[in-house]
Amino acid sequence: QVQLVESGGGLVQAEDSLRLSCAASGRTFSSYAMGWFRQAPGQEREFVAAISQRGGSIRYADSVKGRFTISRDNVKNTVSLQMNSLKPEDTAVYYCAATETYYSATFPNRYKYWGQGTQVTVSS
Repeated sequence: QVQLVESGGGLVQAEDSLRLSCAASGRTFSSYAMGWFRQAPGQEREFVAAISQRGGSIRYADSVKGRFTISRDNVKNTVSLQMNSLKPEDTAVYYCAATETYYSATFPNRYKYWGQGTQVTVSS
């Protein structure tokens, strides 16, 4: 079993940066692909970014490509999301999640474990 805890959210202004971190428990972190999702009020949870088990493959949602960077550290059991040039439409609760299958990493129902989420609010 994997437990995930996000941190790093907050209130920022447009064009600012934030770095989200997700700490994972358990010895099998490196066997999971990791993803970041977000959910705004009244909207469905949407894919943001994913990284494969060893970090060799990465994919992003079109809406964040070029602004967000996902990375992982399999020694520290962490996955991070560097968010630059933030926009008000990036406002949401951000979740990290773990899946055994990277090829379907854009689908939230493929993820087995979820963190509790961290709020990101971007003011204009």
